[in-house]
Amino acid sequence: MAKELLEDKLTCAICLELYEDPVTLPCGHNFCGACIRDGWSRREKVCPECRAPFPDHAELRRNVALTDVLKVVRAEPGPAPGPAATPCADPRADVDVGARCPQHGRLLELFCRTEGRCVCSACTVSECRLHERVLLEVERREHEAQLRAMQEVTRQQATQAESQLQELQQQRSHIQSSACTLASRVSGKFSCLIQALEMRRDLALRDIKVAETQALAQAQEEEQRLQGHLEAVTHVDRRIQGLLEQLDDQTFLQESQLLEPPGLLGPLTLPQWDADKQLGGLKESLSQLCGLLLDEDGPLLDEGTPAEAADLAPMEAPGVPASVPSPICPLRRKLWQNYRNLTFDPESANRHLYLSRQAQQVKHCRKPRGPAERGSYELWQVQCTQSFRSGRHYWEVHASHHSVTLGVAYPELARHKLGPHTDNIGRGPSSWGLCVQEDCAQAWHNGESQRLPGVSGKLLGVDLDLASGCLTFYSLEPKVQRLHTFHAIFTKPLCPIFWLLEGRTLTLCHRPEARLPPGLQEEASGLS
Repeated sequence: MAKELLEDKLTCAICLELYEDPVTLPCGHNFCGACIRDGWSRREKVCPECRAPFPDHAELRRNVALTDVLKVVRAEPGPAPGPAATPCADPRADVDVGARCPQHGRLLELFCRTEGRCVCSACTVSECRLHERVLLEVERREHEAQLRAMQEVTRQQATQAESQLQELQQQRSHIQSSACTLASRVSGKFSCLIQALEMRRDLALRDIKVAETQALAQAQEEEQRLQGHLEAVTHVDRRIQGLLEQLDDQTFLQESQLLEPPGLLGPLTLPQWDADKQLGGLKESLSQLCGLLLDEDGPLLDEGTPAEAADLAPMEAPGVPASVPSPICPLRRKLWQNYRNLTFDPESANRHLYLSRQAQQVKHCRKPRGPAERGSYELWQVQCTQSFRSGRHYWEVHASHHSVTLGVAYPELARHKLGPHTDNIGRGPSSWGLCVQEDCAQAWHNGESQRLPGVSGKLLGVDLDLASGCLTFYSLEPKVQRLHTFHAIFTKPLCPIFWLLEGRTLTLCHRPEARLPPGLQEEASGLS
């Protein structure tokens, strides 16, 4: 018993054998000379047991007394102590032959969290004595939980990347389709012009192509980014799956520490594409005539209709005899390029107003039609079915006599009487109007009026340019004359609106070739 205790005290903590050529460190611990030199060749010079530093200028000195004691112990018969004996069989030895400490030959049963590596029981005594250590099974379970959480994140990012990629591809297809349609429309409309506009058409198509190329380049760059991120997260997912199937604990833990999650996907950046913007520069560079060619309604005139004939064609006003056409007026010809055929809205008409001629004519009668309907004006007013959000629009109205008001208003215009006036067109900030009286005309907005010279008032025109913020009223008989122009920033849809005194009749003039802008076609057809 005493001999075994003595041999235990004479055992090197590194090789677990009896000291060979023992040396003593400044801290007092003893080791085999070869063991300590070999250990220091791979790591810093500290005591393997107490971690005390070994001075760089110091030299290892042989422990003479300990060497003599070892000679006496070795001279006595008996089996070699400690690790020289055959170790107990480990049930995992046959299964995990490679999971052994390369230094001590023992099974790697623990994990040193301080150094981040698998260690054996001997390592915990010699090198990891003061480190944080746990069983391999415990450390593996924690790493598996972390990897599964990482895997869930990568799969979510993969799903998000696939969704964004699909959205990007749809946007890319839309850009291609929109660019193709836009180019085709511009090309077709320019073919209606004279030979002098051929060069401008080619420039417009080139600009559209350049814009399309830039937008598609942005789409391709974003697609490559998403594809790269998708490949990265897929690669990480495969590595995680491989690690989860790894049986070797050491390999699993070492590689799992090196695995890094993919970076954040980031928001999707859709390519910039605005078809209206492509047409904006073209409209600015051309005259009003050329601007009409880019309107979505179609050709300038119906095929086979000469421009001169269109200028001389009488306006269709139901119940109004066609007047003899006046000489060609260039201004009115340009206004007709944006002509809109309007209809009155029967639900908004005051109960003293009677609609006829397919809602193109309204008359003020003393006898009411019946009780007021919900949504109708308490004032002697009626508005049109159509309203305009953008673009340029023009319409003409035939009045039987003076004492009528025509204008435009926002949807929130009050339908009941607010003050002493018999109408509210131009009395507040949400409407603009022109009141035609017997001896003069007045332009009204926000409760303020501007007196204008007297006009016939039989045939009036309204030009609404939402892009430039201009609302212009014209007197068309006996000659075309601009009466007044409002300048404003229109922020909401504008609807044509009218007021008429008792006994007056208003008729919306129609042109056969005029069309409603897109979005109003269906509404108009439902009222016909």
